[in-house]
Amino acid sequence: MRELRYKNCVFLGLVLMVLMTLSACHDEPQWNNDPYGNFDALWSIMDEHYAFFDYKEVDWNEVRTRYREKLSPNMTSQELFELCGDMLKELRDGHTNLIAAHDVSRYWIWEQFPVNYDERIIDEYYLNFDYRRATGIKYALLDNNIGYMYYASFASNIGEGNLDHVLSYLSTADGLIIDVRSNGGGFLTNVETLVGRFIDGRIHAGSIQHKTGSGHNDMSEPYDYYFEPTKNHIHYQKPVVVIANRGSFSATNNFVSIMKSLPQVTIVGDVTGGGSGLPFTSELPNGWNVRFSSCPIRDAQGQLTEFGVEPDVRVDQTADDTARHHDTLLDTAIGCLVKSR
Repeated sequence: MRELRYKNCVFLGLVLMVLMTLSACHDEPQWNNDPYGNFDALWSIMDEHYAFFDYKEVDWNEVRTRYREKLSPNMTSQELFELCGDMLKELRDGHTNLIAAHDVSRYWIWEQFPVNYDERIIDEYYLNFDYRRATGIKYALLDNNIGYMYYASFASNIGEGNLDHVLSYLSTADGLIIDVRSNGGGFLTNVETLVGRFIDGRIHAGSIQHKTGSGHNDMSEPYDYYFEPTKNHIHYQKPVVVIANRGSFSATNNFVSIMKSLPQVTIVGDVTGGGSGLPFTSELPNGWNVRFSSCPIRDAQGQLTEFGVEPDVRVDQTADDTARHHDTLLDTAIGCLVKSR
C-alpha cells in the first residue's frame, strides 16, 4: 500500500472533485432538462462515481428499472424530487443527498434510533451549569475527579493553544471522558488535531481510496495515512472513555474508529452513525445538486466503517435514568474510569 499524509486527504478530495467536474463537462452526455433527462443524469452520475454499491449489495440497474417506470413527462418538480430522493435512499448513505432550492433529501440513520443524549441533563445535573468553553469544546471536572469534554462538531476548528488550556485544566483528573454524541462530523483535519494529544508515537490511522474509472470496482489502491503526536503541546495519557451515539457521524465516526485502536481508550454508548466515504457533489440539468460518497476511508485494520463503529461497552439511555435526571451513558463512562484506577 502507498502512504499518504492524512492532511493531504482533503487536498486529494479537492483535486478529484475538480477532475469529476471536468469529466462531467466534457465526457458525459448532455441530458435533457425534463423528468427523464434529470433522472437519467442522476442515475448515471451515481453509477459512475458512487463508491459503495458492492459493499452495500445494491443492484443499481434493478433500482433504475424500478424507479424509472414511475416517471411521467408531466410530473411536477416536487414529484420528481421525491422520486429521485427515494431512489437515493436505497443506498442507505447519510452522505448522499439530493439538494434543491426547496428541500434536501436525506438518509440519516440516527433519526431511526434512540438519541441517547440530553444536553440539559448533563449541564444541570452533572455540570451544575458551571463549565468552561474553548475552541468548540465544553469542559469541566466532574465528581470522582473525572474530566469531561463535550465536542459538538468537528466543523468547529480546534486551536492548539485553546486545546492546551483545556487539557491543562483537566490534567489532574484521574481519567477523561470525551463526549461526541450527536456530533455530525466536519473537518477531518480536526480529527488529527484532537487524536494527536492522546498518542505518544506514530500510529497507522487507516487508508483512503478514490475512483479511477466508471466501473463500480474501479478503485485506486489504498493510500495509508498516519498520525503523529502533536509536538510541543500538552498530551493526556491517562485512561480515556469516548461516548458516542448514532448521531456520531462522518468525521466523528472516523475519530471514534481511530480512538478505539488506542490501548488506553474505551468506547461507550451506541454504534456510531457511520459515513466513511468522502462526499463530492455534481449537478443535474435542472440545477439540483447531488452529493454522494466517492472516496472510501478504511480503519487501521482495513475495514470499512460505513455502517458505524461498534462500542466496547454497549449501553442505551433508560427511561428510569431519564426520570431521575441521570445520563446512563455518562454514568457508565464514569464507572469505567473509576474501575480503571
